[in-house]
Amino acid sequence: MERAPLICDLDVEAINRRGPPDYPLTESAPIQAYSNIYPAETSVELDIHEGIEVGVLLEGGKSHYYNDVALQVQPGDVWLSSSWEPHGWRFTAPGSRDLVLMFLPEFLGEERLRDLPWLALFAVPPSQRPRVTRPEIRERVLGLGQEMLTELQEQEPGWDCALRLDLLRLLLVLSRDWRPPARLRAHSHLRTRNLQGIVSALELVRSRPAQRVTVAEAAESCEMSRSQFCLVFHRTMGMSFGRFCLHSRLRFAVRMLTSSDLSIEAIAEETGFAGGSHLQRTFAKQYGCTPGSYRSHPESLRVRPPAMGLSDT
Repeated sequence: MERAPLICDLDVEAINRRGPPDYPLTESAPIQAYSNIYPAETSVELDIHEGIEVGVLLEGGKSHYYNDVALQVQPGDVWLSSSWEPHGWRFTAPGSRDLVLMFLPEFLGEERLRDLPWLALFAVPPSQRPRVTRPEIRERVLGLGQEMLTELQEQEPGWDCALRLDLLRLLLVLSRDWRPPARLRAHSHLRTRNLQGIVSALELVRSRPAQRVTVAEAAESCEMSRSQFCLVFHRTMGMSFGRFCLHSRLRFAVRMLTSSDLSIEAIAEETGFAGGSHLQRTFAKQYGCTPGSYRSHPESLRVRPPAMGLSDT
C-alpha cells in the first residue's frame, strides 16, 4: 500500500542507530518524523538541516550541543533547533528512545501561541528557549509524545491533521511557563515568509562547503541589498551570516574527520580554511579539542560557551 506523502516511514523498533531518512522536505511533504531506540551510548554527532526540529526524549538520556550551551535531556524533555542551525547531540544512556519531527515553517504557518508567533520559540539563543520546568508539564509532554507516535504508527484518517495539532499543543505547553525576552514582543519580523526569504542563501552555503560565500553573493541570491540581507538574516537566524558560514564549514570538517582518512591539511583545503593550523585553531576554539583528538575520541568534543565562541569572520 502506498504511503501518504506527508511523513516518511516510521521505524520505532529500530535497533541500529541511524539518522533521519533522506527524504527532502517539500511543499507536498513538509515534515519528516522518525523514532529510534539506541542500544548503547553514542559519540557526538553534528548536524545542520533545512527543517525546523522539535524532539521529545521518551526514554533514557541525551545531551544536545549548541554554539552557546549544552543541554542535558531527560525523558519528557523537549529540544528545539531552528532551521539551518548548527547543533550536535549524543545519547548518554543505553536503551534511549526519541521522537523527532523536522518540518518546514509552512507546516505550522502563521499560527500564534498566546500573543507570540510560534517562531518566537526558535528566535532566541538555545539557552533562552523554553524548557520543561515542572513534573506535570513533563508528564503532559510524554503523553503528547506517545500520542504522536500512535498517530504515526496507525495512520488513521486525519492523522496528519492530528499530528499538526499535537505539535502545536506541545509548543503551547512549553510556552506557558516561558518568559520570552522583551525584545521579541516589540518585533514584527517573526514570520514564516522571512525565513523563506533567505532560503536561497542557506542553500548556497550548503552547496559550496569548501568555498567561502560572500555577503554580496548571498544577498544577490535573495534579491536583497547587502544591508537588508544582513538585517533579515540576523533577525531570522539569531547570528550573522559570517558566523553561520563558519559553523557550516566546521560541521563539514567534523563529518570528514569521521568519514574519511584525509589528513588535517587536506580537510582544511576541502572546507575552505587557510591551512591545517587555521582549522586546528578554529576547531579547538569552538569544540574544545583538536581535529586529531576528535577523530581518535569523538566523545571528547565539547561546545564552548559564548565567551569563547567564534568571531564573525
